[in-house]
Amino acid sequence: MKKATLALSLTVATLTAGCLGPNNAFNNLHHWNKSATDNKWGNELIFLALNVIPVYGLAYLGDVVIFNSVEFWGGDNPITPKAGS
Repeated sequence: MKKATLALSLTVATLTAGCLGPNNAFNNLHHWNKSATDNKWGNELIFLALNVIPVYGLAYLGDVVIFNSVEFWGGDNPITPKAGS
């Protein structure tokens, strides 16, 4: 069991290494949150809520594991950046 876990870990580490990408899903969420309201305290409450629910964490995980890897291997990121980013 330990050998299988080690082999799986090394495989995942090897396949995902070098897939540093633009993190479009996370950045789009962040840019939306910065302009969600005209009040900085309202934006902070939204930010905290999205971290408690783990929307920010899931967006980042999706970028790291799926979207940036798709862009690395296929050439096109399925999440388009927000205009002006």
